[in-house]
Amino acid sequence: MIRKLARYYKPYLGLFFLDMICTLLIAAVELAFPLVTRQAINTLLPQSAFAAFFAVMAGLTIAYLLRCGMQYIVAYWGHVMGVYMETDMKRELFAHLQKLPLRFYDENRTGQLMARVTTDLFEVVELAHHGPEDLLLSALELIGSIVILGILQWQLALLLCGLVPIVVIFTIWRRKKMAKASRSVKEKIGEINSDIESSISGARTAKAFANERFEAEKFERGNGRYKTARKIFYREMAIFHSGMELLTSLLQVAGVAFGGWLIMQGDMELVDLLTFTLYVGTFLAPIRKLANFAEQYAVGMAGFRRFTELMAVEPSIVDAPDAVPLTDVKGDVAFQNVRFSYNEGREVLGGIDLSIAAGKTLAVVGPSGGGKTTLVSLLPRFYDVDDGAITIDGQDIRRVTLQSLREAIGIVQQDVLLFADTVRENIRYGRLDATDEEVEAAAKLAEIHEDILEMPNGYDTYVGERGLKLSGGQKQRVSIARIFLKDPAILVLDEATSALDTVTEAKIQKSFERLAENRTTLVIAHRLSTVRHADEIVYIDADGIRERGTHEQLMAENGEYRALYEAIS
Repeated sequence: MIRKLARYYKPYLGLFFLDMICTLLIAAVELAFPLVTRQAINTLLPQSAFAAFFAVMAGLTIAYLLRCGMQYIVAYWGHVMGVYMETDMKRELFAHLQKLPLRFYDENRTGQLMARVTTDLFEVVELAHHGPEDLLLSALELIGSIVILGILQWQLALLLCGLVPIVVIFTIWRRKKMAKASRSVKEKIGEINSDIESSISGARTAKAFANERFEAEKFERGNGRYKTARKIFYREMAIFHSGMELLTSLLQVAGVAFGGWLIMQGDMELVDLLTFTLYVGTFLAPIRKLANFAEQYAVGMAGFRRFTELMAVEPSIVDAPDAVPLTDVKGDVAFQNVRFSYNEGREVLGGIDLSIAAGKTLAVVGPSGGGKTTLVSLLPRFYDVDDGAITIDGQDIRRVTLQSLREAIGIVQQDVLLFADTVRENIRYGRLDATDEEVEAAAKLAEIHEDILEMPNGYDTYVGERGLKLSGGQKQRVSIARIFLKDPAILVLDEATSALDTVTEAKIQKSFERLAENRTTLVIAHRLSTVRHADEIVYIDADGIRERGTHEQLMAENGEYRALYEAIS
């Protein structure tokens, strides 16, 4: 874990060494003060060398002013280095999350992932900044104190060295318990973040069913688990800190008591005991700092472990080593004996064979759960087939780059996701380098231009979270404008009008017809009236493709399609 964390220092070695050099100077001032004071009291004052004495005191004042400057550098630039590392980790983690397939997001809650990107990484970089600095400062002060104490009075130094291992053993023992408790807290933070995210995004549903109390109780249960985990962590922390305070205090008492005994025996001068007492303070400070570091290490490494676990998740859908860009796409699509299952042992699609000629429209209909959405999700490689192959213009989609594949496909879904931004930027998402004129041209093709002009700020109108400030029809037409702007060779309409009323659907259907012109189009629809004019219709259910043909042919067969058509007409 430490080696993995160390690589994030590499781009900022200049700041890191500046931090360490300043820490070294701070330790030097700390160690010098008791020794210089001893010399001044023991030598200069008895000789009445008052000018020299005050000159030494002035030198110490200057040293402490320099130490103040060093502490500023450590506090400011050290934290800046930490921020740089945090942003690097966030960038790396976010880029990694973008590569993970939809299957990963099917199995992980948003709140847990948010906790790993935010809370965990903050604590990691706090350790990354303070850890090396505290360790170096503590080591220098501890070793320096022992060496100087050994010069002053070796028996006292030996006593302290004999007691230090007790402190070290206690620190290691309690740190393990704190690390375990810290990891539990992080898991509970992820759970409660997930509950909050779910409750906020589902606020309308909760109000519609008058289930606010249920949501509050559900949150309270999660909050209770978090509270329990925090209490356990704070208990371990309290045991650790109180134990450390007891041990360090006993060290101080033992040192003074033994020093007093040495004075009684005539083996030590009073001024040496005074100097020794000052050095015991210098000796105990790094021990307390190490105690704080142990807590910070437990929390920070728990967060870094969770970070590395997430980074270790391998993307299952990646470009093949020999992948080539998909260019000059005509739009001939073929599914060849395609098999797929989300979970082992439960096949959703089995032996699917379909072909769609360039520029033609294929409609896929059938009951819910028959695999229609799964079928079209395989085309842009949101999931990979278990067996068989999908080709575009004769090329296996697993042998072309994901970027070029998805650029060739435009998808309009039932649940339209608009980002919390303006109408203009939501349309521009179809092609990020599009001009304002191109955005407006796409809106006109989608027949949403006039609606946008009537909005409070026109194209600069903020659409709200997930587009909640727009009607269902407006959201759908913004998504259509987005596809017009993208201008893909292949179009997928996944139940794109099923959530709309009949009047709105009729208006949007015209936009879809215009959008589908000269494009290979796959349509999934519950309302069969919208697919009557498709070049071919496929009826699919849990048993696979049951019927295929034009609307007229399938009606004449008097089979499953006709039964479905008459049932919902």
